[in-house]
Amino acid sequence: MDYPVAIRHLGLSPYQPVLDQMRAFTSSRDGNCADELWVVEHPPVYTQGQAGNPSHILDAGDIEIVQADRGGQVTYHGPGQLVVYVLVDLRRAGLGVKALVNLLEQTIIEYLRGHEVDAVSDANAPGVYVDGRKVAALGLRVRRGCSFHGMSLNVDMNLEPFTRINPCGYADLKVTQLRDLGIAATVTEAGNDITRRLADSLMEIAGANGDSKAGTMQ
Repeated sequence: MDYPVAIRHLGLSPYQPVLDQMRAFTSSRDGNCADELWVVEHPPVYTQGQAGNPSHILDAGDIEIVQADRGGQVTYHGPGQLVVYVLVDLRRAGLGVKALVNLLEQTIIEYLRGHEVDAVSDANAPGVYVDGRKVAALGLRVRRGCSFHGMSLNVDMNLEPFTRINPCGYADLKVTQLRDLGIAATVTEAGNDITRRLADSLMEIAGANGDSKAGTMQ
């Protein structure tokens, strides 16, 4: 059976319609459905996790707040931030949620290492950090053994809206972005590199589980 990883580029798209599409895709897929990575930027929006505490939103101002069904607390999405939604059949891949989180974090860490930036993960607070500042956030949901939602990477954006929340539920957590780390990449460039790395890893896992025909399609 051929299970390619499809990479889909959605451009700048409002959050709620993309969330609805992820839910519909996950609810309707079956064992023959290819895994997909959705690459997107969102207009300014705060998204609140399923069990999010409203007190972590300090001053939303005119930025929309959307209740999401992912794990975690509040985060911010805006232009100049890469968002990758990871729609993977975990049962078929033989991946647990912790293994998927680790795969996402290591993909970002290796990308940054390729640009001579040292980054780490934190077992107590999922995401990727450089010198204590968060550059990438993670939030997932699993339904019927399949993941959706995913990760965001700050590339070249206005970071001010993060000061109006406790990012991911942590007061005074500082954030950073690729531009401030000396990485001159566009969202498209970072997205192409990171999704290729992630797709390759997913195909290696599929191959190890006996799906030798896995491939990537754009």
